[in-house]
Amino acid sequence: MYAGSTIFTQIMDLLPWRRFQTCVTRYQGDYKVKTFKCAEHFRVLAFAQLTYRESLRDIETCLRVMGSRLYHMGIKSTVSRNNLSKANENRDWRIYADFAQILIDRATLLYANEQLAIDLKSTVYALDSTTIDLCMSMFPWARFRKTKSAVKLHTLMNLRGSIPEFIHISDGKMHDVNVLDLFVPMPGAFYVMDRAYLDFERLYILHQEKAFFISRAKTNFKFKRRYSHEVDSSTGVQCDQTILLSTYYTAKKYPEPIRRIRFYDVDRQKRLVFLTNNFELPAAEIAALYKSRWHIENFFKWIKQHLRIKSFFGTSENAVKVQIWTAVSTYLLVAIMKKELMLEQSLYTILQVLSLSLFEKMPVLEAFSKKYVPVQNNQRCNQLTLFD
Repeated sequence: MYAGSTIFTQIMDLLPWRRFQTCVTRYQGDYKVKTFKCAEHFRVLAFAQLTYRESLRDIETCLRVMGSRLYHMGIKSTVSRNNLSKANENRDWRIYADFAQILIDRATLLYANEQLAIDLKSTVYALDSTTIDLCMSMFPWARFRKTKSAVKLHTLMNLRGSIPEFIHISDGKMHDVNVLDLFVPMPGAFYVMDRAYLDFERLYILHQEKAFFISRAKTNFKFKRRYSHEVDSSTGVQCDQTILLSTYYTAKKYPEPIRRIRFYDVDRQKRLVFLTNNFELPAAEIAALYKSRWHIENFFKWIKQHLRIKSFFGTSENAVKVQIWTAVSTYLLVAIMKKELMLEQSLYTILQVLSLSLFEKMPVLEAFSKKYVPVQNNQRCNQLTLFD
């Protein structure tokens, strides 16, 4: 019989707790705190994310049932709604944001050799945002519309392994294009984005920093064609042009040539027009890089479906940001766990297994080594069906 620690303890041991404590010290998170310190607070919120808890009462009830095992899970204080509520309100959200960045750096190294849509040595990023709707009466600080509140999750994702390397949380009013001012471009990297980020003054800054951008063109886009390149129509590329911006102000903001590619997507039956400052890659590969942008859409869909970032345990700005950063850290933990333990299962499957086995005392690899047998339908022939 296995007499070791629980699966929850084993996966928590994968985290760099010394570096977490460095983040806590930086923002004095445990200053004058005698019980329920930041490390315990993080463990409880990670448990809530891994097991799909819906509320503070839900968390309290589940952990009290396991009271005899909490000490060995690293939770030495009493877990109550009052403790959790105060911690969500008072613990600086930057502690959890900085710790998530540490996990991002670790995950980026683990997934550095993942394959892209094309054979390319450069780093490729997808930039996008997702909106999380909130109730106006409960979250007045996140005003979005006259009768609606929301927060935006601006994300810069490394497409090698779908690792979010930069995240900015804002209220719903912040326009997507403003996030281009918040990160430092990496020379030689590709930044793939949709039309919401088409600001030629900011794109020219990317160009001056020796970075490449790939974006969609707007319908009212005006330009002058300098010359056209030969294309292979069998790849879906209809034209490949070198252009100059024709309107006065846009030409002043971006005075150099831009590459314009018109591509027909057979699957979607749609014509797409791309703008880029890269003149070396074939036009079909530019289109393939833009198509790989769907990974960031899947990331947003995944965290909204499988983590708790749509219903919150607190209503203050600090509580919301603490929960979102903890959810991001949980996603990164599962991604790190998949690589370091060399698990073959998908992130979704790993999360599902963990949600049902956190308190089991067995080696964590054993939980993922069993073969899953689909449940067979043993319904008797004389059993009436509930629905036709």
